[in-house]
Amino acid sequence: MNIFPTLNRRLLLGALSSCLLAPAFAQAPQDLLAHARAKGFIRIANTQSSPPWTYVGADNQPAGYDVEVAREVARRIGIARIEFIADAGKNFVEGLKAGKYELVMNDMTPTPEREKQVDFSAPYGVEDFRIFVRVPSELKDTADLRGKRVGVTTGSSNESWARANLPGSTIVSYDNGALVFNDLAIGRIDATISSYFGGTKYAKDKNLPIKEVGPILSYQLSAAAMPKQQPALRAAVSAAVEAMIADGTIDRLSERWVGVSYRMSEEIRRAQAR
Repeated sequence: MNIFPTLNRRLLLGALSSCLLAPAFAQAPQDLLAHARAKGFIRIANTQSSPPWTYVGADNQPAGYDVEVAREVARRIGIARIEFIADAGKNFVEGLKAGKYELVMNDMTPTPEREKQVDFSAPYGVEDFRIFVRVPSELKDTADLRGKRVGVTTGSSNESWARANLPGSTIVSYDNGALVFNDLAIGRIDATISSYFGGTKYAKDKNLPIKEVGPILSYQLSAAAMPKQQPALRAAVSAAVEAMIADGTIDRLSERWVGVSYRMSEEIRRAQAR
């Protein structure tokens, strides 16, 4: 005698089929560094839309300061190849936690809120942030931004700074940082908060009528972000970065991608001492 009613039997069979057919979700490797070395490649995320840090070059490949630092770091920690993954800045923390990539190297600042969720290496970059406006403009300082539309990149430390320090402004967030400057140039927003180098380079490359105004708003260090509980990966990346600072590699890369007048190693030390 069948002890299961027809409906219950169907539910049981369906549940058993689901268990048999459902893919097994592999847990993240306990040692991401060893896993990447064994595979021969590591996945590193960046936006590929924030020059001179990360962008898509004329050959349709990732380019920029962070990209070249990432390539040298990978070489020094014994990984032959990088798979660069384009993602929005707002997704970086969750992307690391979900195992979409092992590192983020995209001008990412180790803020206290981020450090609760992911780990960071020793810093390999630093930059100062300012207000950018259209030309001509009467806006000169943060006080002039009250009642104005200020563009920021979603999930960036610039967005956090703007929301904390510009309570009288309308903050407009963009997933694609390049679109902030385009909208500023055509008047959809009144200003943006951006790194001096990123803003001036993009304005020059795209011939946009924008300029920086006012004093430096903040200094922000950038470091490689990675999942929590990966001490070997963190130690290896930090050691590689520190060696690159010591042997002049960081300065050579910053001279090429950021500008010959900027000594990245000195600016990192200055920012750390603040």
